[in-house]
Amino acid sequence: MSIHSPVILDIAGHSLTDDDRRRLQHPLTGGLIFFTRNWQDRRQLTDVTAEAKAIRPDLLITVDHEGGRVQRFRTDGFTHLPAMRAFGELWMQDAMRAIDAATSAGYVLGAELRACGVELSYTPVVDLDHRRSEVVGDRAFHRDPRVVTVLAQSLMLGLLRSGMANCGKHFPAHGYAIADSHVARAVDDRSLKAILGEDAKPYDWLSTALTCVMPAHVTFPKVDELPAGFSARWLKDILRGQLGYTGAICCDDLSMEGARVAGSPVEGGIAALNAGCDLLLLCNQSKVDGGRPVDALLDGLQHALEQGRWHADPNSEARRLDLLPQSAPLPWDELMHHPTYQQALERLP
Repeated sequence: MSIHSPVILDIAGHSLTDDDRRRLQHPLTGGLIFFTRNWQDRRQLTDVTAEAKAIRPDLLITVDHEGGRVQRFRTDGFTHLPAMRAFGELWMQDAMRAIDAATSAGYVLGAELRACGVELSYTPVVDLDHRRSEVVGDRAFHRDPRVVTVLAQSLMLGLLRSGMANCGKHFPAHGYAIADSHVARAVDDRSLKAILGEDAKPYDWLSTALTCVMPAHVTFPKVDELPAGFSARWLKDILRGQLGYTGAICCDDLSMEGARVAGSPVEGGIAALNAGCDLLLLCNQSKVDGGRPVDALLDGLQHALEQGRWHADPNSEARRLDLLPQSAPLPWDELMHHPTYQQALERLP
């Protein structure tokens, strides 16, 4: 059986250090996530992704790049994509036009990232726009789960045309909880029936189209005392068992305040893996104390694995590898003149 490599880590700067190279070679490292601080220009990004892939050809290179206020790369030719709410607003005027625009946005987003060596963006947000959560806000398409599902599927079709997988987030819901789980403990006190009947419907309707799902660091006390990303009830019983989802599950950032209920990142990582997550994100810790928290997670998980405190799902590594692109990207200069890309730009709202 192949070694499962669940950890997606970050780097501190514009290039790889010797410590970064060492961490990328750790058997538990499976991915790399970029942030705005890692961006200088397209050439620099393309160089660092190429070096990372030379070290680990099976490494999954990722970014949080949705459009609107969550778009890490905004200069040197990257298209400024609208927030997802813009597509929901367009839907209210012309539903078919909105479908086409969302598909175009997915293609532009995916093709531009892939031209620079980035292989997965954590998008689309399929939270409902309850107008309660500031951290979700205009990142959500719409209040109606049917509209969210159709527009998310359209965006995912555009990503697919560019050769990129997708990641629906934040399961089962982050749009109703008021607190921002990055900095506080977020709670949604609705019943399971209420959540499944509305907020979680996109995951049901998209269960065969989603290639990755990111659980919310939100606690639903009427369902489980643990946040969804650490809850076997949510991930194994409901997402996989009840909704039939078979793709990858990626735990949100283990350093977020909403993850602290599970303990340290190491304890949280163990809990998330045992609950049913295939992948673990640890973000912004390469900047802390020379990246010591990143080493602590990798070494702690390795030690816990040897002790039998967590066991990889036999399908987890295959799910991670399935997120890697199956086609070569169009180089940037070629992409800029490609008819599909030019048409997609014209169709953006």
